[in-house]
Amino acid sequence: MGRVIAIANQKGGVGKTTTSINLSAALAEKGKKVLVIDTDPQGNTTSGFGLDKNELENTIYELMIGECETNDAIVKNVVEEIDGVDIIPSNVNLAAVEIELIDAEQKEFILREAIGKVKDDYDYIVIDCPPSLSMLTVNAMTTANTVLVPIQCEYYALEGLSQLVHTVNLVKDRLNPELEMEGVVFTMFDSRTNLSLQVVENVKEHIQENVYKTIIPRNIRLAEAPSYGMPINVYEPKSAGAEAYRLLAGEVIDRKFD
Repeated sequence: MGRVIAIANQKGGVGKTTTSINLSAALAEKGKKVLVIDTDPQGNTTSGFGLDKNELENTIYELMIGECETNDAIVKNVVEEIDGVDIIPSNVNLAAVEIELIDAEQKEFILREAIGKVKDDYDYIVIDCPPSLSMLTVNAMTTANTVLVPIQCEYYALEGLSQLVHTVNLVKDRLNPELEMEGVVFTMFDSRTNLSLQVVENVKEHIQENVYKTIIPRNIRLAEAPSYGMPINVYEPKSAGAEAYRLLAGEVIDRKFD
């Protein structure tokens, strides 16, 4: 049965989408079968895999409002060069889903029910969450086994982390007792600045969560890759960014939960 990882942080611009795309592709490169679920109405993960988000017949939106089945929403093998990455895409229509489902029963579990039908087909399911603690994020957390939190190496890195951990604990208490913190991964690390080093030390001191050893560098190739619709290990396989996500994928695979 697949391990479901929600990639969440209510702050925008911390590397959630970059991590969703590149961790998924790195896991697939290691022979794992991966389903990526884009639950952000901006659809950046969708376009980052080279799909035209405005030309899709079925997306996560149609799936959540019951207009299609799970398999109808899955786009298979979105990375030509690497077998094993499928995606449930997203686009701006998803912004309306909270209003559409306002009176729905068990609306916190819609995604979990849909994904339960295909969970056994994958080794990993990676959910890119929107930058807010919305119903979409709650749906991701009720579906997930673990929550992975990307943190940008900048001054306000810790701000909001305690709120996110509180949300994870609330979901665990009330909706999904199996939910665990996967851990924290540092992104946009600039080894030339003292600030990046201080942020890493500061976060390690203040949180009890698992902190991944792999640190994702600030890397021009990583920033460019989505505009070409490719993960970094295809766009620039020898870059520092590609190597970092391979190391992170190795750590994720090795991480054991009770």
